[in-house]
Amino acid sequence: MKHVNLKHFKLAKSALPLLMAWMNFVWFSASAQQADPLNTINQPPATASFGIKVGPNFSSVTTKLSGSKETSNLLTSISGGVYVNVPLAPEFYLQPALLFEQKGGKKVYGNNSDEMFRLNYLTLPINFTFAPAVGTGQWMVGVGPYFGYGLSGTHSGSFADSLFTFSHDPFSGDYGLKRFDAGLNVLIGYQTANGINFGVQSELGLVNLLKNGDSDNGFRNTSFQVTIGYTFK
Repeated sequence: MKHVNLKHFKLAKSALPLLMAWMNFVWFSASAQQADPLNTINQPPATASFGIKVGPNFSSVTTKLSGSKETSNLLTSISGGVYVNVPLAPEFYLQPALLFEQKGGKKVYGNNSDEMFRLNYLTLPINFTFAPAVGTGQWMVGVGPYFGYGLSGTHSGSFADSLFTFSHDPFSGDYGLKRFDAGLNVLIGYQTANGINFGVQSELGLVNLLKNGDSDNGFRNTSFQVTIGYTFK
């Protein structure tokens, strides 16, 4: 009989709060639509809608060692997931999303050495969005916090023309990275009348991810995504 991998079980258990938060948002939006139809005072004029989006993700990491700050080169990867639009008032709604995102960055030292972080996150951005009608569609401008959980990752490097290489889990060990991340999220985009939307979303990490970090030693994520999505009506 095969044994359950304890590490994977703990990882799934740790990511459960993000999944529960997403389910609570979905439950809230569904419940709002079942409210008493006679109670229309201050109620949003529209119903909740769900959607999906996907696109390339461009990310970098900013590290600080003994007070010296350095930002890596961009790492191109992918992001995608689902979202729900919860109406708050005419042209205003709350948009929580549950996304899989690959973040990280690459550092190059001279011509024969490099170092790379590739980090896989489950992310919950929550945007307070203004969506005025423009033409037959609408603009989307949103801002809010995001919360992320590191599912897995790789920290690898090659030095002296591959004479020395390494690869390990960046979230492991006392001197690794914290799995929890949080920061500021900004969104701008346009949605057509048939529900197809295009957007750019940026995430600025505000949490020092080093487990033993301080004001002179730190690690932070920064990323932006270019997405195409579809809102089901």
